[in-house]
Order: sequence, then C-alpha cells, then structure tokens
Amino acid sequence: MKSAGLAVTLDQAAFSYGGAPMLFDVRFEPGVITAIMGPSGSGKSTLLSLVAGFETPTAGRILIGDDDVTSTAPSARPVSMIFQENNLFAHLDAGANVGLGISPSLRLTDADRARIAEALSRTGLAGMETRLPGQLSGGERQRVSLARALVRDRPVLLLDEPFASLGPALRDEMIALLAEVQGERGMTVLFVTHQPEDARRAAARLVYVEDGRVGASGSSADMFGAAGPAAFHRYLGARPAK
Repeated sequence: MKSAGLAVTLDQAAFSYGGAPMLFDVRFEPGVITAIMGPSGSGKSTLLSLVAGFETPTAGRILIGDDDVTSTAPSARPVSMIFQENNLFAHLDAGANVGLGISPSLRLTDADRARIAEALSRTGLAGMETRLPGQLSGGERQRVSLARALVRDRPVLLLDEPFASLGPALRDEMIALLAEVQGERGMTVLFVTHQPEDARRAAARLVYVEDGRVGASGSSADMFGAAGPAAFHRYLGARPAK
C-alpha cells in the first residue's frame, strides 16, 4: 500500500552560510521525485538541511504538507535522509543498522524484525543481515541506508548525492531501485545530484539552484528541452536536446 507523499514548501526561507546569503522560495510537489541540481556551493545541501531541520532559517517558513515545521526538531519531522557517506555504524551489522530506523535503542519486536527483513529483501540484501558495513560493497552499504529509510516509512525522503561515489553501473542500479521504491511507496523525494543522466532517468521534476536561490524549476522534460532555462543549460555545459 502506498504511503502518500507530502508537499514540501520553503516559503521565503532565509539562511546565511559563511557569509553567503541564501533565500529559498520553492514548492516541491507531493509524491514525485524532484532532482535538485546546481553548481558546487550553490546551496543544494543547505536546502535539504533546512527541510530536514539540521539548519533553521533566519526568516521565512518550512512547511511539510500543511504543517509549519520551521521550529520542529529533526527527529519529529516526517522526513528520512540518506547521505553520500551512508551514515552506517561500523560495529553494527546490516540488520541492526536498518533497525535503528525503527528504534535508536534497538529494542525490537518480532514484528520489527520482520519489517527489517522485508526492507533488506526489497533492497536486494536478503541473507546479508549479519554482515558488517566493512564486509559490504559501496553499493550494498547504500542499499542498507535505503532499507533503513524504508522501515522509517516517512512521507518525505531526502537524498544528498548518495550515489556519487559509486561507479556508473552501480549508480544506475541504485537510481533504478530508488525509482521503483518511490513508485511503490508514493514518497516525496528530493534528490541532490550532479549527474544529468540520473535526473533524466528518475526525476519527474527538476529544481536548479544558483547563488543560494532557486534559479529555475519545472518538469525534467522542459528543463532539459530546447526551451529550457539558459542558466541551467550553461551549468550543464551542453546545448539542449532538440
């Protein structure tokens, strides 16, 4: 059964990082994958941190669905996040790392363990519950992170370049898996990437961030198309597809 994704809105959300002012005013559609692209240092990760609650805007609001979460603690927001470095505990096996998504103290019921097994199976890790992160490949470690997000079952999933360190084949596999899981769950996914092909493959919509602001947004087809924003195509360094 699909869990309904929620819209995410940054309403004139202001922030300053290292003296650089940022101001985000954008709405992310519910239940779709939106790629977030832009130059390094443009504010993409900061935008995700504001949604997650790791940073607090100096002005403006953060809304998830109809709820103002601007002052809500990260743990109380209906959000899961996957980072590039996968955030796994080296001394815990794959099953326990996933279990942290249910209970930080790892006090798990039989039903919880069944959910963990199901999430590991769904992400292609059946039978690997007892392996430590050091015994897993980079792609497998990111699958553990995705399985942990699945057991949390939050309506919003944030990904900050989670597959950047993977080779092309593994990255393609993870992008395909993300798209499949999102299709099943109906989550709202905000996905920071520097890879145009990842955005083309998985994202229905695209937001372009430049100099701490949203420079353009729209459907991926329109953004990549011949009439797409000039600034975005300059960033891509290529002529738009005809």
